[in-house]
Parts: sequence; C-alpha cells; structure tokens
Amino acid sequence: MSSESNFENKMWRGAVLPSLVTGLISGLVVTIWRGRPGAFAALLAILLVFIFFSVHLLVAKISKNLDPVLTMLFAMFSYFAKVIFLGVLLFLISKFTAPATVDRTSFGICAILITLAWLIGEIRAYLKLRLGIQT
Repeated sequence: MSSESNFENKMWRGAVLPSLVTGLISGLVVTIWRGRPGAFAALLAILLVFIFFSVHLLVAKISKNLDPVLTMLFAMFSYFAKVIFLGVLLFLISKFTAPATVDRTSFGICAILITLAWLIGEIRAYLKLRLGIQT
C-alpha cells in the first residue's frame, strides 16, 4: 500500500492515541470529581469526538480521487450533517437525561480536551507524512 493511499489511516492513527489517552485521563478526573454522572459524560464525549472527526477522515478518503467540486460538496455536506447531528444529540441529552445521569460540565470539559488532543495528534501525524508538492 502506498503512502498516498494510506494517508487517512495514518492521520486517524496519529489522532486516536492522544485522544484516547486524554479521554481516559479526563474521564478518570471527572469520575473522581463528579462520580458516575462524570463517567457517563466522559464516555459520551469520547464517543462523540471520535465519531465527529472519524467522519471527516472517512469523507476525505472517499472523495480523494473525485472532482474538486464534488470533494467540496462532500466536505460541506458532511460538515453540515455533523453539526445537525451534534445539535440534535445535545438537545436529546439535555431533554431526556437528568443532570444526575450525565454531568453537563464534565461533558463539556472532556469534549474540549479530547478535541484539542485529536487536532494536535492529527496535525502531528500530518507533519510526519512529509508529502511532496505535486505540480
């Protein structure tokens, strides 16, 4: 498998490890701080961040050989679909779960930390790829 065809897999692997470590550490901290509601919030944050960013890399993998206009269409569609999905999910969590079940503060803190870890890991993986500019 060439490095070009493995690009998204390397990016995903580069982002997963720091995100998982950050999720586990932040999950442990909020579990100690808030108990079971903190643990549920951390698990939900880990799941949400992994799905959100994995979809981005999947769309990049699917659309890499398409026309640039179609690639942009896929990117915009996936972005708006993720934002709508995120909004619906957060609405459902706030409407149908009690704060005693899922701690909102713990969720927010964990989601932000895991997102930062994912982005840093993805940037680090990208910089390690050393892609040449094709003309």
